Amino acid sequence: MQEEALHTESQEPQEPLETPEPKKEWRLRINYRAIVQNMPFILFLSAMALLYIANSHLAEKKIRRINKLGREIKELKWEYINVKSELMFRSKMSEVSKSVEPLGLKQLNAPPQKIVIQQNEKK
Repeated sequence: MQEEALHTESQEPQEPLETPEPKKEWRLRINYRAIVQNMPFILFLSAMALLYIANSHLAEKKIRRINKLGREIKELKWEYINVKSELMFRSKMSEVSKSVEPLGLKQLNAPPQKIVIQQNEKK
């Protein structure tokens, strides 16, 4: 019977004595070491990310400004065309005569005459 008791004890599965804690500590040590060794590269990547974000913000700002200036150019172009057409309308002979009538000026019916002055020749 003692042999059977020994035999049954040896057949039971034995649990490993290793605990997961030493593996964790070992992994943390390696990760910390890897982080410290690669710190310049990590800082470089962080700086590149910041530059990328800043560049995209500046590009969006410039695009908004370009769109704003484009709208302003369109408005100024329409204003120019409007003022030009108004000037063409007001510079017609009939409109000019209407605008100077309150001043007492009238349109000529006869063609203008040329006045010639002769100078005396003194020698």
